[in-house]
Amino acid sequence: MIKVDDEPKAWALEDCLKRRYPSNSDPVRLNVELFVKLRNKIEHRYEHGLKIMTGGRAQALVINYEAEMTSEFGPQYSLADQLRFPIFLRALAADRAAELQALAAKLPRRTRDLVTRFEADLDSSLLNDLRYDYRIRLVPIVGPKTSADMALSFVDLDTLTDGERAIMIEAGRTGSVIVRDRHVDVVSSNKMQPGRVAELVQEQLPFEFTLHGHHTKMWQRLGVRPLPGAAKPHRTDPRYCLYDEAVGVYVYTEAWVHRVLNEIGTVEKFRTFFGHEPRMKVTTLPRRTNKSAAVAAPKQDLTA
Repeated sequence: MIKVDDEPKAWALEDCLKRRYPSNSDPVRLNVELFVKLRNKIEHRYEHGLKIMTGGRAQALVINYEAEMTSEFGPQYSLADQLRFPIFLRALAADRAAELQALAAKLPRRTRDLVTRFEADLDSSLLNDLRYDYRIRLVPIVGPKTSADMALSFVDLDTLTDGERAIMIEAGRTGSVIVRDRHVDVVSSNKMQPGRVAELVQEQLPFEFTLHGHHTKMWQRLGVRPLPGAAKPHRTDPRYCLYDEAVGVYVYTEAWVHRVLNEIGTVEKFRTFFGHEPRMKVTTLPRRTNKSAAVAAPKQDLTA
């Protein structure tokens, strides 16, 4: 045992790495070796620029450390309950990209060259390995929120289908700035105007369904929305109809289409609701070019 001042000499980190990761092309070992070199060269006044330049590698360093600790010593040594995802507000605006690049450019040349030289001989598969450089792209979640939602959800590429993985990898090839997409709820999102409602209902019925003759009577009788000129036009049944205040019109949901079909979807239901027989759709036979065939063809009821 080697001793220094009668104390056992601990292994240098480089020696530990070589013993733990014998291959000199192991991405975990290479990641730590880069930071050992940076540690020896770092100048603290350029710390922020170094964070920008090596952010993905630093993230990989932390994740690798977490994996090593929990796999060797158990989950009780996890850092998951102590570390939080860093939020850099200056990186969330696309127009600040030039400012971030300028900060990174202020790094001393010898520091920037160190990273360049270190990676010059590395294979692209190593440079793209998440254990060496953990880069991410944030995609805002704009769907319905539940109490189980996390502010951040990490996607494991190994759990995705081939198609999903290809999309994620392609999305990760471009861009270096995290852009926060602002999602604004609009009253007309996934809604439709009354004319479109009438069209969809008409397509699924064997009889006629008109906008003014039938649709208007239905929303009036079922109390889905106020009458025109009402003092409080927004008092609708939100399951079926909403008032678009910006343009002063009513828009309808898919649930309203289903409600209409459920109320008058058969001849019997139509008769009960409106108090008269529906007008069946008229079918048109294609013209026959062969006169003899037309004469021989049996007569058909065109109103059926």
